[in-house]
Amino acid sequence: MADAPGPGGAGAPPLADGVADRAARSVGVGCVTAVAGLFSGGMIGVLVSRIVAWVTHAPTCPELPTCDWYKYAAVGMLLGLVTLPILTIMRLRRSDARTPNPDRG
Repeated sequence: MADAPGPGGAGAPPLADGVADRAARSVGVGCVTAVAGLFSGGMIGVLVSRIVAWVTHAPTCPELPTCDWYKYAAVGMLLGLVTLPILTIMRLRRSDARTPNPDRG
């Protein structure tokens, strides 16, 4: 019985277990940190809008932090959604490079 083809198609070699484990870990960590980055970036964006409104003496809206909080929150969400997973995966790869590989001969 022939081995299962790799991810590249019928002629590609299958992935090593370590590479597959690292890829699965990166996907899992990336998805979790994307959600965390989305919400934390939005909160930081609203904090920035509050600071900008205080510095510029912008008019206040009743029961809202600032009148245009959603603009700052959207920018913060996008930045958090992109930067937190990238920084986390870069840190994981750096720590992978430092640990010795017991599979090497």
